[in-house]
Amino acid sequence: MTRALRSKINFAVCVNNDGYEASLEAGKLYRIIPDAAAEAHGYVRVIDESGEDYGYSADRFFRLDVPAALAEVLTPGRRAQRRAGGRSGR
Repeated sequence: MTRALRSKINFAVCVNNDGYEASLEAGKLYRIIPDAAAEAHGYVRVIDESGEDYGYSADRFFRLDVPAALAEVLTPGRRAQRRAGGRSGR
């Protein structure tokens, strides 16, 4: 797959929710929020079950490269922006 087809938005699957059962679901896909400081300390920031972003140990997740078309479907805010941008007179 070419770089042009890859998304700039990253996703990861939770592979270990031990101790965070209310916040993370094992096997669920989560959106990663870029955070260089967190990554430098071995953490990854995701939108968890609370709907807020939170830093978790990176070894709890398996990162995935997601094609841009799929990332758009998986990211509600981007879908809404695209639909709003395509409408005229509203």
